[in-house]
Amino acid sequence: MKVLLINGSPNKNGCTYTALLEVANQLESNGIETEIFHIGVKPVRGCIGCGACSKNNHRCIFNDDTLNAGLEKAASADGFVFGSPVYYASPNGSMISFLDRFFYAGNGAGLFAHKPGAAVVSARRAGTTASLDVINKYFTFANMPIVSANYWNMVHGNTPAEVQQDKEGLQIMRRIGDNMAWLLKCIEAGKQAGIQTPEAEAKIKTNFIR
Repeated sequence: MKVLLINGSPNKNGCTYTALLEVANQLESNGIETEIFHIGVKPVRGCIGCGACSKNNHRCIFNDDTLNAGLEKAASADGFVFGSPVYYASPNGSMISFLDRFFYAGNGAGLFAHKPGAAVVSARRAGTTASLDVINKYFTFANMPIVSANYWNMVHGNTPAEVQQDKEGLQIMRRIGDNMAWLLKCIEAGKQAGIQTPEAEAKIKTNFIR
């Protein structure tokens, strides 16, 4: 079993990475393989809603950033952790652009359904719960179980060294790792016992125009 951890921070080894590494180490201690994927520092295109990914093997037609490389890695992942710094009480812009296209293209390929997902955010001070709400909504769109901890999934600090001083935050990261590993093992045990994933209905789309 493998968990893909996506680092949405422009700082490859910054505060968000420090939090994700704590999660990854705890997953590894539970026998779960991990990989931390950095979305990079180059501009990430926003989704234009063209739908061309559905005709392009569920890959985005824009191939000038790290999005499609992330989708390739997602295909072999059994669970996901998405980490972002807080910018103005929201995930940073590159991460939102990445997630919009990541889920729009990948959801049609069945990359996410029934795979556990966790959001992790890092802030100097505030805006964390609002940022978590943004990321968690991607999971609820994609039929993903949400992995929680013993508090909201956040760390605080202005530098990696300060994050290391956030003992409660680091404990939260370890709890995410433990809970993710437990859920993955439960899902695997269910498969071995013959429990099937729920049969999906055809999507019904409505609007409020009368």
